[in-house]
Amino acid sequence: MIHKTAIIDSNAKISKNVKIGPYSVIGPDVEIGEGTVVQSHVNITGKTIIGINNQIYPFASIGNDPQDLKFKGEKTLLEIGDNNKIREYVTINPGTEGGGGKTQVGNNCLFMVSSHIAHDCIVGDNVILANNVPLGGHAHVDDNAIIGGNSAVQQFTRVGKFAMIGGMCGVVRDVIPYGIAHGNRSILQGLNLIGLRRKNIPNKEILSLSEAYKIIFKNENLTENLSHLSNDLRKNELVSEVVNFIEKDKKRPICTPFSK
Repeated sequence: MIHKTAIIDSNAKISKNVKIGPYSVIGPDVEIGEGTVVQSHVNITGKTIIGINNQIYPFASIGNDPQDLKFKGEKTLLEIGDNNKIREYVTINPGTEGGGGKTQVGNNCLFMVSSHIAHDCIVGDNVILANNVPLGGHAHVDDNAIIGGNSAVQQFTRVGKFAMIGGMCGVVRDVIPYGIAHGNRSILQGLNLIGLRRKNIPNKEILSLSEAYKIIFKNENLTENLSHLSNDLRKNELVSEVVNFIEKDKKRPICTPFSK
């Protein structure tokens, strides 16, 4: 059902069973998948592709120009997957030419009131951004990560899968997969053991990850500490994910228990 006061460009591609509420505005390059509900007063514009069964709440702004002074109106893309909940006043911007031209959001995410996904971000599946969480440009947030209310993720920062970040936290360093970080400037506090157990990871695997964690973060010299990991520990899938995350981009600062 499309409300009579909604303004939908004739070139927009609206699939079957899409509901669009009063006073929402849909631009010409927008595609919306089946079963998606766009409530009242939503603005969707730009080259924006939205999957199936999403719920978009009032006053969300999706696909409007990136907040980047280098953006000159080039055609870039915003792609949103399936089954996401995009709450009131959420803003999601498309990519920029200098950042690859694409912002990407996965499936089954919850973006709470006034959260923001900036240009060229990559957000995985099952991610939760609590109220007032902004992701700076080019940030990567992997599957099943949770970021607490009023925390801010600095541009280019990576947040690993199943990481949990507490509220009121400035995330200025990359947070490892399965890590827990909080504090004024994101200090690594340990491992997300509850998240691991909810994933039904065997205790033996969790114990191996805990052992590796103690070695990797024994002190601030991560490169040397990684060299002390045994081959058996490195064969553990969870440990391998953490090691690969740290080694993938050695120019990026890693959030540690010693971060200041």
